[in-house]
Amino acid sequence: MVQQSFAARSYRDDAVVLRTHKLGEADRIITLLTKHHGQIRAVAKGVRRTSSKFGARLEPFMVADLQLVSGRTLDIVTQAVAKGVYGGNIAADYGRYTVAAAMTETAEKLTDVDGEAGTAQYNLLVGALASLSRGDHAPGLILDSYLLRALATGGWAPSFTDCARCGVPGPHTAFSAPLGGMVCADCRPPGSPAPAAETVMLLAALLTGDWTTADGSEVPHRREAAGLVAAYLQWHLERVLKSLKHVERG
Repeated sequence: MVQQSFAARSYRDDAVVLRTHKLGEADRIITLLTKHHGQIRAVAKGVRRTSSKFGARLEPFMVADLQLVSGRTLDIVTQAVAKGVYGGNIAADYGRYTVAAAMTETAEKLTDVDGEAGTAQYNLLVGALASLSRGDHAPGLILDSYLLRALATGGWAPSFTDCARCGVPGPHTAFSAPLGGMVCADCRPPGSPAPAAETVMLLAALLTGDWTTADGSEVPHRREAAGLVAAYLQWHLERVLKSLKHVERG
């Protein structure tokens, strides 16, 4: 009867490891973003022992096919098969590591309150981590593109063309995080920043995945865009991301 109950509570899903912390002498609590079950917290028993069969598969930024058992407060990981081995390449480079930390922290905050967007957020994060691991683009560009898309997926899509408040066609010269992006002269709140036209083009490219434009951008515009993305992110999350301040901007 116990075996039947255990089997009934067992389920399988793909997941990306967002965060881990120690539990007791040999276990870890793993915060996961799964493909079909949203964000979950699970215990990986014995995972810190050198004899553990799947310890390395449950490190931050790794993607794995997991077998889990539902628990009262925490689920239990019983099996892990690696699917995306991104942690090694990312952890070996400080710039990539800080970017990955900012992405997983963002994913954790967004899916903590919005479980319905879990699958879309999972796919977005896995794609960004894979791109970061391969070194497809500058880490800062991958981060800002991910942040903009994650916010759009969460229901906060910014506008970098038409006025975010009244819809008047652009281009416009003022940016307002509270209003949702670029705004016209009539809607512009006092003190709103006026980013360079090239910065606005870069932001639009990062949101839509126009990597030809993004990769060809210049450092001053990347830095300005990063500041606006951070302001937009923190306004809508209503909190400061601890990991974002460690990201190097070159």
